Amino acid sequence: MSKKKLYLLLSIACATGYIWLIFTYFNNAPNNGIGICIFKHFTTIPCPSCGSTRSVISLLNGDILGSLLWNPFGLILVAIMAISPIWIFYDIIKHKETLFQSYTRAELFLKRKWVALPAILIVLANWAWNIYKGI
Repeated sequence: MSKKKLYLLLSIACATGYIWLIFTYFNNAPNNGIGICIFKHFTTIPCPSCGSTRSVISLLNGDILGSLLWNPFGLILVAIMAISPIWIFYDIIKHKETLFQSYTRAELFLKRKWVALPAILIVLANWAWNIYKGI
């Protein structure tokens, strides 16, 4: 992926995420059953990321344990959504590629079998946890 595509994709993803969070936070949507999980809609089985919005909202309300119980991936989303825009802005202002370089290194790291296999197992375990909880 090129630097331009990465920065554009991250910017769009963060903007979309912020818009979705604002919508759900102020409309209390997670408690109203509003969801966008296409997988769950068609299979009635929650996907590994189901509960992420509720996790992020719980974290924003200061409920760290509740956030972890909804979906631990919510913590990762908060970190990405908080850091990415600042990092992109820094790179643009300073004419650097630090985010792109870090992304490239992380991508190479995650492609290693000894890293990829545990990561896949963690995602599968989280999926099983979501199914068990009946999100």
